[in-house]
Amino acid sequence: MRIDRSDIPARLDRLPWSPWHWRVVIALGVAWVLDGLEVTLVGSLGGVLERPDTLALTATQIGWSGSLYIAGAVIGALVFGRLADRLGRKRLFLLTLAVYAVATLATSLSTGFAFFAACRFATGLGIGGEYAAINSAIDELIPARVRGRVNLAINGSFWIGAALGAGVSLWLLDPRVLGPVAGWRVGFALGAVLALAILLVRRDVPESPRWLIAHGRAEEAEGIVRRIEKEVAAQHGPLPAAVGHVHFGERAEPGWREVVHVLLRRYPQRSMVALALMISQAFFYNAIFFTYALVLTRFHGVPEGRVALYIFPFALGNVLGPLILGPLFDRVGRRRMIALTYVCSGIGLGLTGWAFMQGLLDARSQALCWSAVFFLASAAASSAYLTASEVFPLEMRAIAISIFYAVGTGAGGFVAPALFGALIETGSRGAVAIGYAVGAVLVIVAGSIAWHWAVDAERKPLEEIAPPLGSAPHDAPGPRA
Repeated sequence: MRIDRSDIPARLDRLPWSPWHWRVVIALGVAWVLDGLEVTLVGSLGGVLERPDTLALTATQIGWSGSLYIAGAVIGALVFGRLADRLGRKRLFLLTLAVYAVATLATSLSTGFAFFAACRFATGLGIGGEYAAINSAIDELIPARVRGRVNLAINGSFWIGAALGAGVSLWLLDPRVLGPVAGWRVGFALGAVLALAILLVRRDVPESPRWLIAHGRAEEAEGIVRRIEKEVAAQHGPLPAAVGHVHFGERAEPGWREVVHVLLRRYPQRSMVALALMISQAFFYNAIFFTYALVLTRFHGVPEGRVALYIFPFALGNVLGPLILGPLFDRVGRRRMIALTYVCSGIGLGLTGWAFMQGLLDARSQALCWSAVFFLASAAASSAYLTASEVFPLEMRAIAISIFYAVGTGAGGFVAPALFGALIETGSRGAVAIGYAVGAVLVIVAGSIAWHWAVDAERKPLEEIAPPLGSAPHDAPGPRA
């Protein structure tokens, strides 16, 4: 087996933050903006899509369309995640964005539940594939000392898309603009336009040099890193010396048996933590957000066209959480902050569910309670993706993300929207509160698991956290950044 000794990981980790890093973050981070846009459009338009002059969907059908979106994301993550490890990060984050653009445009042409649900499934395929390719590329390009806060901030940008979706739906549903009948279609079509614009920006993001080295393309990786260093040095002056080398072995792609062996035999505790975090946050988020509009319209009497107004404070809390708490994941540490955010958000949701059941909340106070709870929950959920992406070896990073996203989302995210749609259909506050209680218990348990077994990965190079599968026994990864 050919072995390449490289200082490229250390050179990438020692770079000062620069406009080049901002371009990468913006070009790749838009995946979460698009996901937030899609989910919010369905959430904000849930009441509109029940109208006989639109698609005449029932609450249960809206819940199932959300579940099918999640099912598509699960399958897309597994298929495209495997390809991202095999073909490279860049090819896949271009392909998945194109799939999303076509599918969301087709959604705007729906004429009934069957076609609408099929389009939501296809949209999920693209978004699920995005998660694996994007998280892998971000972790492999961003310096280790800020990897936690950057990853959390990017994942939190989902809620920028949520606010955008809320604003777009509010404007388009206004009878003075387009109104409900045509407005919902234009909303989905605008998502496709945004995706095509970002596709042009992504073409300039390079392939991951770490991935290139592991696949025997060391010269190409060296050329990319030199161009990055030249651009950064022009902004910041001479760069500090890089210390430490890693030995990468060019080897065949790990088969499924080896992937399972690494997850269950080499890193069983890491796998348990990642799975617990993914399942709990998926149920927590999808249970509430996919049925957000239905709770406001059914229990609080909010008019269909005004639902989007209540999403703005909710989205604000979700955006601010990762931005404000993110730096603590690099300073205080992963394990402590993951446990704290998970447990506290679970307690907050439990108290909110109790107040909802007792009839103590109106639409405004309900939205404010959710905003406070999800200030913590947003950072917690983002840390689940961070955990899955940084604690497994390079050669299987994308498929590891995909597996935990797929299993976690399949177990938590697929069930939650359909379950809550049925609970809301009963018209019982108590039934809905039981669903909230289940979500609260799940995240509290996950936080406790993280406290005991999560990896202290803060400020460490990826190769120190999990050496490459093809590395030589005498690897000398760089010191703590």
